[in-house]
Amino acid sequence: MKAHIVTLPGDGVGPEVTAAAVAVLKTIAARCEHVFTFDEQLIGGAAIDATGAPLPTESLAACQRADAVLLGAVGGPKWSDPNAPVRPEQGLLALRAALGVYANLRPLQVHPALADLSPLKNDKLKHVDVLFVRELTGGAYFGVKTRSEDAATDECKYTVAEIERVVRRAFDLGRDRRRHVTSVDKANVLETSRLWRSTVQRIAADYPDVTVEHQLVDSMAMLLLTQPNRYDVVVTENLFGDILTDEAAALAGSLGLLPSASLGDGRRGLYEPIHGSAPDIAGQGVANPVGAILSAALLLRHSLGLEVEAVAIESAVEQVLRHGPHSRDIGGHAGTDEVCDAVLAAIESHADSAAAFFCGARACG
Repeated sequence: MKAHIVTLPGDGVGPEVTAAAVAVLKTIAARCEHVFTFDEQLIGGAAIDATGAPLPTESLAACQRADAVLLGAVGGPKWSDPNAPVRPEQGLLALRAALGVYANLRPLQVHPALADLSPLKNDKLKHVDVLFVRELTGGAYFGVKTRSEDAATDECKYTVAEIERVVRRAFDLGRDRRRHVTSVDKANVLETSRLWRSTVQRIAADYPDVTVEHQLVDSMAMLLLTQPNRYDVVVTENLFGDILTDEAAALAGSLGLLPSASLGDGRRGLYEPIHGSAPDIAGQGVANPVGAILSAALLLRHSLGLEVEAVAIESAVEQVLRHGPHSRDIGGHAGTDEVCDAVLAAIESHADSAAAFFCGARACG
């Protein structure tokens, strides 16, 4: 397998965790004789400082040529003025729109060894395995915006086509899991949510083998904390998904543990940990690289079709989370490089049976 991957390290701890993810991808490539080439480009605050634009033309063109894009994080205090005409997050929103990655997948599992880090009681965390599917290129984030001295508006607009494509993705994913989809909206108040719910109900008829339920977003915020293990696939619109997935991250014990994949209709995807740039620890070598490393696993699975290699990374991370070393956000003292090295060692520990472990019944390459 040959693949060209663009990396967008971005700001804050982004370069540190992206370097760890690339190191893991290079190890996987060497073990299974894949050829991965990497092209580092600018985005976010770093891009503003260098070029004046949060997503330079060269960066976007490189991403559009790539097989997959791996991103670190954008933003920081230096560029945090919400009234500034150019801001780091504009680069990320523009990239999502340009790549057409409308479905943001955020898997959430609670590792038994880390359950004590969650604010919830352990009995609430047993068997938590949720896949959030967040619509990513519509809604209030992309609607028309106005601002005057005494008023402001953010248009929230959805079309049936926008809703349908992300909901079908959620149902398709649900068929490969526990066949239960929860759709989250605010249909008792918002017209966009009423359109969302009616579209979900229509599409559900095409998936008689999948159970569907509807939840209002405010009650869902409570249920995620009181009954998280009852959910399988959760699909929702852009703003609700942003809020709910950050809330759900608390169940796992740290934002630093969780990956994401942003997908469109083709194989190319955008992969990034869900955490931010964490400027308070940037440059200290203490950021947790697990979210970025697991994002690399999603890259292998969804863009390159390398399922066994993805599982190899996930298994290595599971071993490190079980036995350590742990970064300080999850109660340990290890730095970024030490955690990354432990994951690499867990992968390398299978070297004696590398062909069977990585390739299974198929041939490498």
